[in-house]
Amino acid sequence: MRVLVIEDEAPLRQQLVDALRSAGWVVDEAPDGEEGLWMGEEYPVDVVVLDLGLPKLRGLEVLRRWRSAGRAFPVLILTARGRWQEKVEGLEAGADDYLVKPFHMEEVQARLRALVRRAAGWSDAVLAGGPIRLHPASQQVTVEGEEVALTAYEYRLLEYLMTRAGEVISKSELSEHVYEEEMERDSNVLEVLLGRLRRKLDPDRSLNPIETLRGRGYRFRLERGVG
Repeated sequence: MRVLVIEDEAPLRQQLVDALRSAGWVVDEAPDGEEGLWMGEEYPVDVVVLDLGLPKLRGLEVLRRWRSAGRAFPVLILTARGRWQEKVEGLEAGADDYLVKPFHMEEVQARLRALVRRAAGWSDAVLAGGPIRLHPASQQVTVEGEEVALTAYEYRLLEYLMTRAGEVISKSELSEHVYEEEMERDSNVLEVLLGRLRRKLDPDRSLNPIETLRGRGYRFRLERGVG
């Protein structure tokens, strides 16, 4: 999943970026409102962490412009302690959740995971499709109760496909949400990763959880929540 972090305090921004990357997120970052606004308009964002007290362009204005332009990705706003007015203004401007500084990184991650799930129509903390279960908090994947060991990239692929279960995801979109911006996106490598993931999830080829739609992309085809 791809998260955009917009925070002007460099040490805090770096802590957020490091913690989220360590947890498997693809992270983009911006130090001010103007750059953050542009990145939210141009980048394939799944969720945003947005500080309200930004230079160049205030966080509330960034949020309002995104919503006016139809950008519907979930936004978690960061506010200063005691500024309840900021919380209200942020929620009324289109924010989905808020955190008061200082906060624990674990709570940031939990709230972001919940926002992404809800935006994709999931109500449960565990993503389930057929006998496959994916636990975002622990990054554990099981098939019929047996844990399957995945690499970081295999996990990212599966998480994105399962989050968007039933939808056709193009190769370029899948790459954008799995690789960091500066990394070279080789479609052949993506094919190898998908092939390896399929073999791990479905060694006897009885499930066919990830189907290829030639010329269109890929789809996690197992029905949500059915065991």
